[in-house]
Amino acid sequence: MDLEKHPAAPAPAPAGLRASDADRDRIAQVLGDALAEGRLTAEEHSERLDTLYAVKTVGELEVLVRDLPAPGGAHAGSPSASASAYAGAAGPAAETIVAVCSSSSRKGRWRPGAHTRAVSVMGDITIDLTQAVFEQQVTEINVTSVLGNVEILVPENVTLRGYGSGVLGNFEVRGESRGETDPQAPVVIVRGFSLLGNIEARPKMGARLVDLARKLRGHLDG
Repeated sequence: MDLEKHPAAPAPAPAGLRASDADRDRIAQVLGDALAEGRLTAEEHSERLDTLYAVKTVGELEVLVRDLPAPGGAHAGSPSASASAYAGAAGPAAETIVAVCSSSSRKGRWRPGAHTRAVSVMGDITIDLTQAVFEQQVTEINVTSVLGNVEILVPENVTLRGYGSGVLGNFEVRGESRGETDPQAPVVIVRGFSLLGNIEARPKMGARLVDLARKLRGHLDG
């Protein structure tokens, strides 16, 4: 008789539980894989991604991938798939960029994590993704600007989405509705709040990521 104790498999999260960042990352990965495999059109992917960041609970998230396979071949909406995905949901470490009465930037050839947080207090931050190496389908940047300025640049064929507001300040994401974005390109989501400050995200014309479909398919096949 084997008396050795083994850790129990993680139980699926209750459907009514409030969704966490890790929950949203998991669903975003399933949607990104489905887009790269041709299971979703670019329009369907865009609609589901918008819903992903609007719903509140784990159960509402699961509805978005109920008709899609999860990584590893299991059905995305099945309990076993949920447990497996939770166990392997860890991604690149989050990075924090801070500028207090100073300036800070990320540019050139760098690898942004799935989550980047930028905080500007009477400072300037530039996040230039035009030469970045994306290792995930969805990259989220959370920005807080107080009497500061934050500028985010992305390649012109990357899908850019924004969710934020300003109080006596500006929050602006340009290029969200451009039809020429590559349907298999990474998605950059900017979420932010500006108080007497400025947050601006826009595509940099002439800067493009190339061979996106091949890279994504190679990641899936690997």
